[in-house]
Amino acid sequence: MKKLDSGRTLYYGKGDVMTYRTYAAPLSVGAIEESPFAGNENVIFAHNIKFSVSGETLLASFTEGDNGQVVATDSMKNFILRQSASYEGSTTEGLLAYIGEKFFEKYEHISAIDIEAFRIPFGQVLVRGEHGYENSKLVYRPSHNERAHAKLELIREANGASATSLHSGVSDLQLIKVSGSSFYGFIRDEYTTLPESYDRPLFIFLNINWTYIDHSDALSGESYVAAEQIRDIAHHVFHEYETPSIQYLIYRIGLRILTRFPRLSEVFFESNNRTWETVVEPAGIAQAGVYTEPRPPYGFQGFTVTREDLEEAGIG
Repeated sequence: MKKLDSGRTLYYGKGDVMTYRTYAAPLSVGAIEESPFAGNENVIFAHNIKFSVSGETLLASFTEGDNGQVVATDSMKNFILRQSASYEGSTTEGLLAYIGEKFFEKYEHISAIDIEAFRIPFGQVLVRGEHGYENSKLVYRPSHNERAHAKLELIREANGASATSLHSGVSDLQLIKVSGSSFYGFIRDEYTTLPESYDRPLFIFLNINWTYIDHSDALSGESYVAAEQIRDIAHHVFHEYETPSIQYLIYRIGLRILTRFPRLSEVFFESNNRTWETVVEPAGIAQAGVYTEPRPPYGFQGFTVTREDLEEAGIG
């Protein structure tokens, strides 16, 4: 959130605003090699939205208890719900930009807005049709798998709203690879108890975030990068590569994403190592083993892959 001219941080807002919009505009995206995803009918276009505002005119509400310029957070909630109905686009990022711009139009004393959303995913169910099983166009079920998200920061300028920051992403991606991962050659000293592993099941939790070179590319389907395609790239790279570490894995995923989508500037990863603890060691590749949940604490990684990395890797 943008600070006031004094350097002070000031904001307030509303979280967990659940919007279940039906029949939004369908999304259509170009195909890539790693993904069958070509779009979303957006029959259920649902989000959990967090919205906050800032501005010099709000300072008195903190320092003097003067609420004369305060838009109640309940009013924010109602505004978001109503504007979700009139949005004519097809992307989460576009929805956030639309709500923010409309809020600036309505409340001229607000100078900055932060708005973020997690997509609430719903999947279709199979029903018997004339030619076998097919997806129902009426019945859906919520998904508890990974979910798309976006965060947008807007400031008021003379000619309207301007986006100072936009981040898109997919969160809570969980993948287990049963063979083809290793971890060895690390520093061994008096603090080391971890044995080296030359083939292990690797279980990761992964958040992937990306930024566009031009923010406007995130607002429509033509240049839009879908979270489903990012997810499918991660699936393919994890499958294809022998991985000596999670660090190397996320680097390769990042390179592939930037190769497929030249309109992205960088990709940022947050990963957790949730690899199972071995109880019964398998006798060999594709042999039976028994594992249990890992004991806390867990390892984690954070890493940004940029277009400069593509050049250094001789790609693009």
